[in-house]
Amino acid sequence: MTELSVVIVNYNTRDMLRDCLRSIANGGSRRNPAIWVVDNASHDGSAAMVRAEFPYVTLIENPENRGYAYANNLALRRLLADSQAPAYSVLLNPDTIVPPDALDTLVDALAARPVTGACGPKLLLADGSLDLACRRAFPTPEVSFYRMTGLSRLFPHHPRFASYNMTFLDPDVETEVDAVVGACMLVRTAVIREVGLLDETYFMYGEDLDWAYRIKQYGWQIRYLPQVTIHHYKRAASSQRPMQSIRHFYDAMRIFYRKHYAATTPTLLHVLIEAGITLKEWIGLGSNLLRPAAARRVE
Repeated sequence: MTELSVVIVNYNTRDMLRDCLRSIANGGSRRNPAIWVVDNASHDGSAAMVRAEFPYVTLIENPENRGYAYANNLALRRLLADSQAPAYSVLLNPDTIVPPDALDTLVDALAARPVTGACGPKLLLADGSLDLACRRAFPTPEVSFYRMTGLSRLFPHHPRFASYNMTFLDPDVETEVDAVVGACMLVRTAVIREVGLLDETYFMYGEDLDWAYRIKQYGWQIRYLPQVTIHHYKRAASSQRPMQSIRHFYDAMRIFYRKHYAATTPTLLHVLIEAGITLKEWIGLGSNLLRPAAARRVE
């Protein structure tokens, strides 16, 4: 019986998906993980590639793209239905490369920390810089204000102003965090049973933050583990439809805020937050319209 399942949601990233699956096969884990690929109606031959080159992978082909959370849940729901499901499940993006033993080191670290329900590694972007999303605080109204007004960029080493991406901390120091990123997020399967699946209200973005919020509500810790480094070629899927991705990004902000904070936020501040999200969305859409199509991206 395998101890680890790997769930990868793919949308038109065939070549990166191939490289990701090869990296796992070439030593990403010695635990013989059960690998699931959920393809969200790709039209680049991704599903055919998986069938031809990775016959041991369990492939789920969605006839339509109903979002990241929905796709992950298809695989997780099947895993949870098995009484002998692996003890650990990792969500992994197809635009990642997993070095030898990386997944095993994450599993060993989580197993050694009984109060930790989920963890994530250090993620490095293609240029070698840190993917700031790999360790985060929850976007409370206060934290969101510092981020949306630019104070977090002006004062990246200030513990209060830079709290969202925790840029005041050494990226090589292990720490408890509010959330890690769904690009590589290892969760105890028992925690998934306890907390529930991803919230499918989110189409893209935000579902990992929401999951982390719920995991912590149940009393579990979440840890950032920089002793493991995984390479993340970010925005591989979102860059294909940047304008829609921007809308999904800000929709996720609204969903998270309304679900977890709106009820306890004073009316005036609530109005300012809602207006601020909309303004940032308009700016993002407008600035992308002024860019060449190849340079458009989610901010």
